Amino acid sequence: MKKPLILVTNDDGITAPGIRKLIEIMHEIGEVYVIAPDSPQSGMGHAITINNTLHIEEMKLKGGAEKEWACSGTPVDCVKIAIDKILPRRPDLCVSGINHGSNSSINVIYSGTMSAAVEAGIENIPSIGFSLSDFSYHADFHAAKEHIKQIAMQVLENGLPEGTVLNVNIPKASKSELKGIRVCRQARAKWNEEFEQREDPRGRTYYWLTGRFENLDKGDDTDEWALENNYISVVPVQFDLTAYNSLQVLKSWDLE
Repeated sequence: MKKPLILVTNDDGITAPGIRKLIEIMHEIGEVYVIAPDSPQSGMGHAITINNTLHIEEMKLKGGAEKEWACSGTPVDCVKIAIDKILPRRPDLCVSGINHGSNSSINVIYSGTMSAAVEAGIENIPSIGFSLSDFSYHADFHAAKEHIKQIAMQVLENGLPEGTVLNVNIPKASKSELKGIRVCRQARAKWNEEFEQREDPRGRTYYWLTGRFENLDKGDDTDEWALENNYISVVPVQFDLTAYNSLQVLKSWDLE
């Protein structure tokens, strides 16, 4: 049987340890093609390049991929150009990550990692975004290897509901500390942000974004609860942003 074709991308850049580990894991499952940014693109969300040219460069890196390319654009650009110009056929799965840092709760809307997965989902390609709750460059991406492989295999075997991608977040925990996997909802949370005003050596004012994450949701069925209790969270994410429960309210307004 032909091996499944797996597209791997991320937002931390093609040489980041997280994507190198994900490539290694996916290589055990299928035929791996990698198209990822040539530099870090964290927090880019669903941005695309429209005012600059895009460049891709074939790379030869260790990890088991059949072919790899570094792209000058965003994570979403990587998926778009992979589908249109690079891949030998339609991929059976797209995986993005493993991100250095959590993309749970509200972070999903800022995440380049998840936006790449969502872009593939828009093209009806089963897609998963993987993130680890550890920003360290030397984070332990090995602890959850078998769980990552299990989730990917289940998606390949069962597919995903139409219009849905998976947001998978892994707690910062050792292999023995991980308790398993929980299917969850996204916690209601926000960032309380401030812009620190600073001065550069030339006396010019600049601003540095800082913030504190605030979990407003005390439910025990959320991704934040799962991570705090050493479970891997799996949240089904949809890219249809219609607030269906508000349609009737708006239809009652005098808008004619």
